[in-house]
Amino acid sequence: MNPSADVTFWIAFSGGVLSFFSPCVLPLIPSYLTYITGLSFGQLKDENPTAKVRITVALHSLTFIAGFSAVFITLGAIAGIASFTFQEHLREGLMWVQKVGGILIFLFGVHMSGLFHFGVLLGEKRVQIHSKPHGFVGTFLVGLAFAAGWTPCIGPILGAILALAAGTNATASHGILLLSAYSAGLGIPFFLSGVLFHSFLTAFNRFRKHIRLLEIFTGVLLMVVGAMLFFDLLGRLSGYLYRWFPVTG
Repeated sequence: MNPSADVTFWIAFSGGVLSFFSPCVLPLIPSYLTYITGLSFGQLKDENPTAKVRITVALHSLTFIAGFSAVFITLGAIAGIASFTFQEHLREGLMWVQKVGGILIFLFGVHMSGLFHFGVLLGEKRVQIHSKPHGFVGTFLVGLAFAAGWTPCIGPILGAILALAAGTNATASHGILLLSAYSAGLGIPFFLSGVLFHSFLTAFNRFRKHIRLLEIFTGVLLMVVGAMLFFDLLGRLSGYLYRWFPVTG
C-alpha cells in the first residue's frame, strides 16, 4: 500500500488543516507570528511588506513548524513502535485493538462536536515559554512548546491521528508518515498565513463567525472515521483507492 492511496494519510493531513482552523489555534496566529518573528503587528499587516520582513516571517515560520513537527512526528513514531510491539505479543487480538481505536476516535469526535465534554481526558495542559530566547533556536523552542500544548481543541484531532498511527498496521515508519502528514496539514496554512498576513487578516475577519460550525463538522468527521475504523472500512476504502489510483515506479 502506498501513502497516496492510503486514506488514513489524507485523514491525517485534513486533521492538521482542521487543527489550524480550530478556535484554539486560528485566533492566536497573529500573536504567534509577532512573538516568533519579533516584528510588530503593524509591520506584519502592511499590505506591501519589505523583502526583509517577508524573509524574516518565512524563515521563522518554517523554524516554528519544524519545532512542532519534531514533537508530533516523534509521538507518531512512539505510537507505531508501541503498538507494533504490542501486536507481536497479541496477534490474535488485533481486531480488538482496532475496535478500541475506533471507539476512542469516536469519543474524540463526540467531545469535539460539543455533544459531551470529557474534561478529565482532554483537560488543558500547556508548556509555556514566557521569555523567548533570541534567534531561530528560540523560535524552534516555541514550536516545541506549541506542540506540547494539549488543548481541548487540538487534542481530540491529534489524539485521533495518534490512534490511527497505533492501529493494526502500526510500525514506526507508518506512525512517522501519518504524523508528518498531520504536521504538513497544520504547517502549510500557518506558513501561508505568515507570508500573506494582510490577506490572512481579511479572510479571518470573514471566517471567524463560522469557527464553531467548523468545530462541529470536525467532530462529526471524527465520529465517522471512528465508526469506519471500528467496522474495518478504512482498509477497504484504501484498497479501492489503490485500485483506482495505482502508483507505478
